[in-house]
Amino acid sequence: MLAKLTFAALLSVLSLPAMAQCDVTIEANDAMQFNTKEISIDKTCKEFTIKLEHTGKLPKNAMGHNVVISKKSDEKGIATDGMAAGLDNNYVKPDDPRVIAHTDVVGGGESTSVTFDVSKLSEGEDYAFFCSFPGHWAVMTGKVTLAG
Repeated sequence: MLAKLTFAALLSVLSLPAMAQCDVTIEANDAMQFNTKEISIDKTCKEFTIKLEHTGKLPKNAMGHNVVISKKSDEKGIATDGMAAGLDNNYVKPDDPRVIAHTDVVGGGESTSVTFDVSKLSEGEDYAFFCSFPGHWAVMTGKVTLAG
């Protein structure tokens, strides 16, 4: 009897829908590389959190990294405007409406995170994540997809 109850309980747990993962951790290093080229966001998530870990050793004023989320078509303009905004503004123009979300700039051994409302993303749109530290955005970039 106990075996039947245990089996029934196991089946009921296995039949529950999987919970969406509504966060991701990205690593960046001193070689100007992210450890991933794609972030997949489940559209059932209300909010999504990106944690950035800088695994290098260099300080943020020399080899800082951040993560910026935007439409792919806005990436270059945001990065260009970010250079003028400077490190004090995390290389993101203040109140830039093209920016969906961004982390602070961190140096080696540091981490940061940002949480944003998934409703800011639309199905069928091409989104990107990138580092807006001057000179990094062209190589430190990837795709953001809305899935589910």
